[in-house]
Amino acid sequence: MSVWARPADLPQTETGQVTKSFHFRSLGAVPSWLRTGIAALSLAGVLAGCQTVGTYHPALVAGLDFGPDMYTARIDEDFELPAIRTGGTPRQFQRQVVRYETEEKPGTLIVDTPNKFLYLVLPRGKAIRYGIGVGKAGFSWSGSAKVAWKQKWPKWTPPKEMIQRQPRLAKYEDGMDPGLDNPLGARALYIFEDGKDTLYRIHGTNQQNSIGRAVSSGCIRLWNQDVIDLYNRVQPGAKIVVIPDPRTHLAQG
Repeated sequence: MSVWARPADLPQTETGQVTKSFHFRSLGAVPSWLRTGIAALSLAGVLAGCQTVGTYHPALVAGLDFGPDMYTARIDEDFELPAIRTGGTPRQFQRQVVRYETEEKPGTLIVDTPNKFLYLVLPRGKAIRYGIGVGKAGFSWSGSAKVAWKQKWPKWTPPKEMIQRQPRLAKYEDGMDPGLDNPLGARALYIFEDGKDTLYRIHGTNQQNSIGRAVSSGCIRLWNQDVIDLYNRVQPGAKIVVIPDPRTHLAQG
């Protein structure tokens, strides 16, 4: 009797790593009571991942079977999130797993500004695709940066330049408390480039109809249910790659 497990078939360990293969031979010569114990121990070793090779955090690939309830109303951190009304938004902007070939490692975020998608790279040529709303002028930079940190129900402080353009926001110069009316929504990911805050955020929104459009002040927004899902999967230090809108760059040039 032989017990054989291939790496592609093995579950991940608690650190999101894939276990190496195990091959046991000549169990037929072992007494049945001991053979049963050996088989059980070997399976436990596989599941525990006694030997591993590095890959990605397990949260990245948790719960990928997105069902019809992913946009229902829910209670989150004492806030009552309303259901997302998806009827007026094309299906392509709803959260889904898609084929996506890239040289970037699993866990990388790729912002496709012109097509208004955010991809979270998964293993084996796949990604989670989220619909996004982008700035009226899109991102003013391209290339790569890092998710420095992330926050649940963040406080929002409008930049001084925004207050100058919209004086009514002056009352929030010390920050707007978290809540359903807060423009950052349920979660925020803070983007740094070369160790410096870009002032760009990936965040939720209190404007459901803004997804798939260029309407924001420059940041990337997702439906609150989507940004919660993204927040749970992305780790601080994750790479983010921004694909610029060529029309924006032509206009700026």
